[in-house]
Amino acid sequence: LLALTVVATMNTFCYVSAQQGVAFLITEDIFNEFLKHRNDGACAAKGFYTYNSFILAANRFPSFGNVGNLETRKRELAAFFAQTSHETTGGWETAPDGPYAWGYCFKEEQDADPEEMYYGRGPIQLTGKNNYEAAGKALGYDLINNPNIVASNPTISFKTAVWFWMNPQPPKPSSHIVMIGKWSPSGSDTAAGRVPGYGVVTNIINGGVECGRGSDSNQEDRIGFYKKYCDILGASYGSNIDCNSQRSFGG
Repeated sequence: LLALTVVATMNTFCYVSAQQGVAFLITEDIFNEFLKHRNDGACAAKGFYTYNSFILAANRFPSFGNVGNLETRKRELAAFFAQTSHETTGGWETAPDGPYAWGYCFKEEQDADPEEMYYGRGPIQLTGKNNYEAAGKALGYDLINNPNIVASNPTISFKTAVWFWMNPQPPKPSSHIVMIGKWSPSGSDTAAGRVPGYGVVTNIINGGVECGRGSDSNQEDRIGFYKKYCDILGASYGSNIDCNSQRSFGG
């Protein structure tokens, strides 16, 4: 038999093995529909981000996309791909098939400082020596001495993105715990306007730049990707999808 499966309904808790669960929701056809132009000739990451690499990376984290009812699982995966698509987008307002068809166009930070070893790489654009060191220790790779492997090995690249998604960086919760509805805001969170929902995920990733300033074009791009992917998966958006009125963590 394949690994344990508990069939999910909209109101039933479920846990499914990574092998079955994530691949069941994000099929190769869905992956290609999400990231329609990632292999366009204009994209620097052409040929890099593959479906098999994503599934191999997802299998490393059994709870990723596998906790909660079907709606919750779909939202988490839509949120993950939305945030990473924004980080790697090559889209523009009048782009073919719209601005949200160009996620995963890049694998390295554009205009990075050539003197900086730990610039943004991979789907989440892993940045900074501390993040490279922590991710490397958790995943079993020497990312301090070989940071470029995040932009040369697609499975490791996806693993760093899912690692970042799954792990808290206090006082920030993990994006995973927020999207499965298990995050309880502290008193200081509530005072700062930080409430459960997709908006807090944007705050976790780039709140110091995009949150607490009203509508922001980068934040709106993240929301646009999220709505598109939720629509493709047949999931509702949930509440509090922006961070317009949220102060950043530590801000």
